[in-house]
Amino acid sequence: MNITTPYVKIDLNQVEKNIKDMINGLKSSGIAHRPHIKPHKSIDLAKLQIQLGAKGITCAKLSEAEVMAEAGIDDILLAFPVIGKENLERVIKLAGRVKLTCIIDSLVGAESLSKAGEMLGQKINVLIEIDGGIHRGGVQPGEAVLQFANQIKALPGLKINGLFTYMGQIYGETTKEGMQKTAASEAEILQSAKKLLEEHGFQLSVLSGGSTPSSIHHEQLSGITESRAGNYIFYDMNAVHLGVIPIERCALRIRSQVVSVPLPGYASIDAGSKTLTSDGSLKDETFGYVVGRPGVKIVKLNEEHGFLRYDPNEDELEVGDQIEIIPNHSCVILNLNHRIYGFRGEALERELTVEARGMNY
Repeated sequence: MNITTPYVKIDLNQVEKNIKDMINGLKSSGIAHRPHIKPHKSIDLAKLQIQLGAKGITCAKLSEAEVMAEAGIDDILLAFPVIGKENLERVIKLAGRVKLTCIIDSLVGAESLSKAGEMLGQKINVLIEIDGGIHRGGVQPGEAVLQFANQIKALPGLKINGLFTYMGQIYGETTKEGMQKTAASEAEILQSAKKLLEEHGFQLSVLSGGSTPSSIHHEQLSGITESRAGNYIFYDMNAVHLGVIPIERCALRIRSQVVSVPLPGYASIDAGSKTLTSDGSLKDETFGYVVGRPGVKIVKLNEEHGFLRYDPNEDELEVGDQIEIIPNHSCVILNLNHRIYGFRGEALERELTVEARGMNY
């Protein structure tokens, strides 16, 4: 089957291995896996993760969760605050059909969800978000968590099930020791807050954390109950640059074609920022790794073009040549594509639809 470039291909064998390795690693430290599905936004891949042992899924936005619920996935954590009256009806419908858990870090958000629970006639499960240090959201660690929990505990439409945090600063670590230390801090924040709240009468069953880098070092996360790692399903060049995995573990690639060679050492491909994203590399100024051609660099992107530079004495490219690219950041790629192609070895096995593509609201 001839597929028009540019297109996204995944190695299904590697995808399955990545999922199994993550689930089994976490399990060995007593941690369940609730994968973030925003890297793939695919019903089939979400169901594969559950089939292989995940306890449920994590969604970034209500629209993602609605797509997954419609497909029959019935245990969903919404890892984004629900703010605004316009979302009340959506939360009510969703919580009425699946086991839904939401996060809260403000009285405004908590009161809104409580109203939804009252209208639904059942309490909505919530996790209190704690700021892990990047100041994106969350109640500050320590006494502020207790003060907030006391502030919302009487809201009639809520059930406080546990705590939630995210330590995105781990992506800035450059050593294994640094990642391990950050992972340990993530677990400590959650466990300390749990201890404090339980000393004041709260009963908590969920400690939700875990990114891909911290979950690779799952032994440092011991004590949390679930990990929301997501990027690991495909990995990418930034995971390679972090030292998280070898390049062979990257399961997603973009197939692209050379469309112009205006000068020796200069070429353009049909994959630009609308295919590869403009996300940068943790290592250099390139926009992805050209497989098998380390001397060929993607140095610039327009919307539809990628600019290649190479030494013409060492590499030769001609119009019509095809290349494979491992992106810097895989989590945005699927939001740019309606479909992806699953291969086993060189054989195309199936075409997958990205059902939650564009579901960012």
